[in-house]
Amino acid sequence: MIIVTGGAGFIGSNLVKQLNVDYPDCPIVVVDDLTEGTKYKNMRDCMLADYLDQYDFLKQIEQNKYFPRLKAIFHQGACSSTTEWNGQYMMKNNYEYSKVLLNYCLAWKIPFIYASSAAVYGSYGVFRELQQYEAPENVYAYSKYLFDQYVRNVLCFAKSQVTGLRYFNVYGPKESHKGKMASVIFHAAQQLRETGIINLFQGNDGYEDGEQQRDFVYVDDVVAVNLWFLKSKKSGIYNVGTGCSASFNSLAQAVINFYGRGQICYIPFPVALQGHYQSFTQADLSQLRAAGYQTTFRSIAQGVREYLSIIHKSITV
Repeated sequence: MIIVTGGAGFIGSNLVKQLNVDYPDCPIVVVDDLTEGTKYKNMRDCMLADYLDQYDFLKQIEQNKYFPRLKAIFHQGACSSTTEWNGQYMMKNNYEYSKVLLNYCLAWKIPFIYASSAAVYGSYGVFRELQQYEAPENVYAYSKYLFDQYVRNVLCFAKSQVTGLRYFNVYGPKESHKGKMASVIFHAAQQLRETGIINLFQGNDGYEDGEQQRDFVYVDDVVAVNLWFLKSKKSGIYNVGTGCSASFNSLAQAVINFYGRGQICYIPFPVALQGHYQSFTQADLSQLRAAGYQTTFRSIAQGVREYLSIIHKSITV
């Protein structure tokens, strides 16, 4: 058995789908919160042994329930909204929940692979898995940052695998339910289809209009890293990005090239995001490569083309 928390979400559902392929005889249990009911669509092409509500599952974990032949827990569930400022909710949902699962896995010696975030780096500008380069700028990032620190404190005595994966800007199929928190690629394609225009932010932090840069990583590549760590059994905290940054302009142009039409419009940078926005990210993959992961990541051009082909097919069917 493999348990995937957040298994109805964006990355989690893509992970479940690939687990079905790589481990066809292994029962997959999804844990999630379907208050946002449209997420059920992400599970329609997945084979599940069971589904559990996140708080029902938490009760079972707190009661130290034994799950027979449990191979691993992939902890992908979290509130991922960078604009959510309810700190009590964020810390309970992201930090405390994660601690309970981690300690359960440590007690039962079950591999625990969890989603961290590149948001922990803030605007420091160095993206290496070292605490001196970490400066979270919102409460979501802080919840991830603090759990990473908790993990670092237990790694030295852990008798089972504990692996944190710091996702950079992930995009790909099954993210439509995320609304405003869906990727820039998703919103750019939607805007172009509806209006013929892609809106990007005007310049800020010394960057020209649309020239802010991020490390955009395709969801299938993120899934591949997760599954590699399950097989390798290596512990630690690792960046998961392409190792290359791309400007929002280049991203928008890739969308325009795919559809063969469209133009870019620059809109004022939101006041609410000033001081809380990463204008540049680029994963340092040294530690990931040193661990033995050598697979090449998709470029932004490859990923956008693959993603938009899937979107286009679903719209025209």
